[in-house]
Amino acid sequence: MLVSAKEMLTKAKAGHYAVGQFNINNLEWTKAALQTAQECNSPIILGVSEGAGKYMCGFKTVADMVKAMIDELKITVPVALHLDHGSYEGCYKCIEAGFSSIMFDGSHYPIDENVAKTTELVKVCAEKGLSLEAEVGSIGGEEDGVVGMGECADPNECKMIADLGVDMLAAGIGNIHGKYPANWQGLSFETLAAVSEKTGDMPLVLHGGTGIPADMIKKAISLGVSKINVNTECQLAFQEATRAYIEAGKDLQGKGFDPRKLLAPGVEAIKATIKEKMELFGSINKA
Repeated sequence: MLVSAKEMLTKAKAGHYAVGQFNINNLEWTKAALQTAQECNSPIILGVSEGAGKYMCGFKTVADMVKAMIDELKITVPVALHLDHGSYEGCYKCIEAGFSSIMFDGSHYPIDENVAKTTELVKVCAEKGLSLEAEVGSIGGEEDGVVGMGECADPNECKMIADLGVDMLAAGIGNIHGKYPANWQGLSFETLAAVSEKTGDMPLVLHGGTGIPADMIKKAISLGVSKINVNTECQLAFQEATRAYIEAGKDLQGKGFDPRKLLAPGVEAIKATIKEKMELFGSINKA
């Protein structure tokens, strides 16, 4: 069954490790993530962007698929199904569809409007037992149509949102979605430390986990980051493995394409990437 992310992140914060959020895009992606979490005995958060939800025939289709997979694959580790960078309207659609966790990305609103909308969602999620993530200071780059400039969050605004009763907080600290450019200045640990001091026991979230050096990841965890999002790295691994398989001519069966064989190398690449990240985040054997 699906669970709220609250308990797993509270444990992660206390244990000084981070739980990985790995975005899913289809059946194969979902199966790979769930199997890897079970093999590693690690809690996992399955992230779904609004674009991915639309691609997979709607949020209810996604929720029903994930729940059925958990049952059929006999998954026993904690699994949260989480809306990633959700709009205000998208949050309510996912609540209705059966998600166990949502992110309301109100970072593009003036802080007063972000507070007002987050306050309402805190109440709804508490009533339904869902975990809620909020964001202050947009994450740079673009992911599935969500664009941010990558500014660092105001620690005082972070405290305003944290005090509303959200379960986790994404604070912009110079991180971006997608590949990091060669001139990237790195994470602002000064900002992260200030946010952590203001928000206390609140689990903090690091978006844009792809390409951040391991030493920065570990330092971020030491400063209160308890959830790290990874999407691009899995996409790139899947792309590279699939391309190599096709270029080798192994997809030519004489009877047309067999998607089970064509996608298998990419699935294995996703699983290897997720396992590598779980090891770096310290979540293995934490279920």
